Amino acid sequence: MADSPSRVERPLSPHLQIYRPLFTMVMSIVHRITGIGLYFGMVLFVWWLLAAASTPSAFATYSSLAGSFIGLLVLFGFTWAMLHHAFGGVRHFIWDFIHGFGPQERMLLTQVSLVGSVALTVVLWIIALAVKG
Repeated sequence: MADSPSRVERPLSPHLQIYRPLFTMVMSIVHRITGIGLYFGMVLFVWWLLAAASTPSAFATYSSLAGSFIGLLVLFGFTWAMLHHAFGGVRHFIWDFIHGFGPQERMLLTQVSLVGSVALTVVLWIIALAVKG
């Protein structure tokens, strides 16, 4: 019996410094980031609900902040994050049925997720701004 066990040399786990970034890898990371962003965006949603349920002055304060350039930019980003995360969820749902795992299918689903979320965000905001007047 030895006093100390001999150290077993094991390979290091590969990480982002080893792998070259692939489009699907980057979109997976963006999916996680948008999920985190949705938590913070829900604060805005709850604030809106509380302002609408309380006094007219509270709702006016919220509306003035949300209607500013920075507020609209944050709401635009929240809209995109919500749609991008939803499209990513649909992609994962398709994978749950063991479809779309080929290299071309994976790339197509990832591209559709990105382009679809951007396009739908722009369309929704165009409609919303047109209705608002």
